[in-house]
Amino acid sequence: MARIDPTARVADGARLADDVEVGPYCVVGPQVELRAGVRLHSHVNVTGVTTIGERTTVYPFASLGTPPQSVKYRGGPTRLIVGAQCDIREGVTMNIGTEDDRGVTEVGDRCFLMVGSHVGHDCKVGNDVVFANNTVLGGHVSVGDFVVFGGQAAVRQFVRIGDGAMIVGMSGIRADVIPWGMAYGHLANLIGLNVVGLRRRGFAKSDVHGLRQAYEAIFFGPGTFRERLDRVAAPGNSPLVGTVIAFIQAGGAKPLTQAIRRGADEES
Repeated sequence: MARIDPTARVADGARLADDVEVGPYCVVGPQVELRAGVRLHSHVNVTGVTTIGERTTVYPFASLGTPPQSVKYRGGPTRLIVGAQCDIREGVTMNIGTEDDRGVTEVGDRCFLMVGSHVGHDCKVGNDVVFANNTVLGGHVSVGDFVVFGGQAAVRQFVRIGDGAMIVGMSGIRADVIPWGMAYGHLANLIGLNVVGLRRRGFAKSDVHGLRQAYEAIFFGPGTFRERLDRVAAPGNSPLVGTVIAFIQAGGAKPLTQAIRRGADEES
């Protein structure tokens, strides 16, 4: 049977696995599901149509499943889904989706959200993503796997962040960031590739070298951006380069965070 502190309030209808722990002064709503091994420390609020995955831990004053911060929300039964083995620290907030998008906000497995982070409505966050303190995602943001956000990074609505990207602390992201890109600046530009992340993920030196060449050709080669991309997209690329090209192509006309040389002016 779930262990529920006598000061907590768990509404009728909430579904709790047998080994869930609900600490002092937590509030769990009637449409919440807490799966096996979930632990809520004290003063956690979980509401809305919200599912928390196996062995996820939530720390004090986090608030999950609250209505979206959108003037267009009409009160529909939209959802929040949080994956397994996440570490959700103090003061984190996550909103449910809106009727005008997929209707669901999703956070993947093994994500680490540090103090004060926010996941806005209709966001889709991949697996193994790290949010340092006070990282904020606007609504409808898409984040790939293994992305790292430095402290106080902010991402504009509808932006896509590719797999393995590194967002340097205090950066403002206003356009899509390619997989394995490193973005920096209060109106961010790319300043290179997340080579440390690539190595940690076990990519061969030849693959990293090939991606560096492709990065140079796409952002600093001759011709227009579309011409440069078409040249790099020729057959024979490694899968790693292919993921970057596919990401850019999938964005269509959406703006892309552009690259600058290190030491150049970081402002746009």
